[in-house]
Amino acid sequence: MSHLLIAPVLLPAVIGALIILWMRDDLLLQRVFSIAGTVALLGVALYLAGLAGTGQIQVYRLGNWAAPFGIVLMLDRLAALMLLLTAVLALVVQLYATGSGWDRKGWHFHALWQFQLMGLCGAFLTGDAFNLFVFFEILLIASYGLMIHGGGAMRLRAGVQYIAYNLVGSVLFLAALGVLYAVTGTLNMADMAARVAAMPAQDTALLRTGAVLLMLVFAIKAALVPLHFWLPSTYADAPGPVAALFAIMTKVGIYAIIRFFTLVFPHGGTTGQVVAELLLPAALFTLAVGQIGILGSRHLGRVTAFAAIGSVGTLAVAVAQFSPQATAAALYYLIHSTLAGAALFLIADMIGARRGDLWLRPGPALPWQGMIAAFFMASAVAMAGMPPFSGFFGKLMILQATQGAPWAVWIWGTVLSTSLVAIYGMARAGSVLFWQAREPALPAPAPEPGPPGPIPTKLETHEPIQDLGDAASPALTAVAVGALLAGIVALTLLAGPAMRLAEAAAAQLHDPAAYLGAVLHGQEGTK
Repeated sequence: MSHLLIAPVLLPAVIGALIILWMRDDLLLQRVFSIAGTVALLGVALYLAGLAGTGQIQVYRLGNWAAPFGIVLMLDRLAALMLLLTAVLALVVQLYATGSGWDRKGWHFHALWQFQLMGLCGAFLTGDAFNLFVFFEILLIASYGLMIHGGGAMRLRAGVQYIAYNLVGSVLFLAALGVLYAVTGTLNMADMAARVAAMPAQDTALLRTGAVLLMLVFAIKAALVPLHFWLPSTYADAPGPVAALFAIMTKVGIYAIIRFFTLVFPHGGTTGQVVAELLLPAALFTLAVGQIGILGSRHLGRVTAFAAIGSVGTLAVAVAQFSPQATAAALYYLIHSTLAGAALFLIADMIGARRGDLWLRPGPALPWQGMIAAFFMASAVAMAGMPPFSGFFGKLMILQATQGAPWAVWIWGTVLSTSLVAIYGMARAGSVLFWQAREPALPAPAPEPGPPGPIPTKLETHEPIQDLGDAASPALTAVAVGALLAGIVALTLLAGPAMRLAEAAAAQLHDPAAYLGAVLHGQEGTK
């Protein structure tokens, strides 16, 4: 049992607390410790990915209590993949937030960032259903603080809407856990899976109710239609780096669907079949609404938000098949859509910082327009799922995995037609922003000369933090966006090895015997 298994939860929790208690008035120190902590998290995630790559499932029993009575953390290939993706995304976007100066526009940005990472990592590692709820709540609290970072009436309004919808989801989650505990007598996911498998089919009516309630909770988190209403305003009004980190937030809901409905409620059972029949139509509607929303939006932030909804719909179409081939395709596309969505949110923020708003209307040419236009074109092509980037391979794999499905005609028709709609919507946005640009913007007038003063590095406690434009680093923001796009290129060039890793993870998910054995057996020496 490696104690590093708990490090992805403890590390950001400790750093976040230290930032609040020790560094709250020193932005420079916050940046150093927070970025160093995220780098350390990336190192731990790489080690754990290597550990999971052996195929052996790792178990960490907190307090050395035996399952199902004690809390366990689980590491398999899927959990390791999600941890590594989270760490990479968090580091790149955090560098962008530092370079753009977003972390100066409000209080406790870096502390909330670390608590957000704590919630994400805990959700991916936990083997207990109630602790999944706990980590979801940590996510909700931290993400609400990040959502309203920098203030503003529209941001606050979207934040209230966001938290209201997610609180409804939390209530449903508790209700679902209550139902499942009443039926099975446990909340340990491995123990619950063993008891559900032994339950007679005629006694599963209440169990199906609990499973459907769980499906609704995860659908809210993943923003599946018709439970997606919170996402467009939330992502469009959130600070750019926060929206980019939120690109993996919807994937937490997808992860939970994969985890629960391959382990506890497998597709071969009655309960799993009910959930699959609900998930696929919702996925197709989500895909259609997301891609049509790209075409209908007149604000770049909402274009990007609807693109995220469309990618969730595509991902859920593959997940709803609950087959090893479709799950492998879903995992490959999950990585791509997370990187592409985050890149698109950061590029939108770069455009907004230079234009002053994100409305799709002709305006003056932007500083660094050629580079930003190239970034936008690459990310738009990747997000629409067109060649030569990995989104095309991901969609092709999903179509191949669904060609024998009963709904194959609907799936293929929806995926292909909405891809064309997304291409047109992205092309329209790019042409308005870049091709119809007027003369270059005039440089800002130089400030009146005044007495020199010290460069502020401390955060004064008696007044709000001021955004210091001269402290921003445009080069660092460009490097961060370039790193995400480089990740998409690498995923394209290494599609073969990446797909083999996804197939290994999918095979492990669809054969839960090793998971059950790792948790419930071999507990010698525990309390």
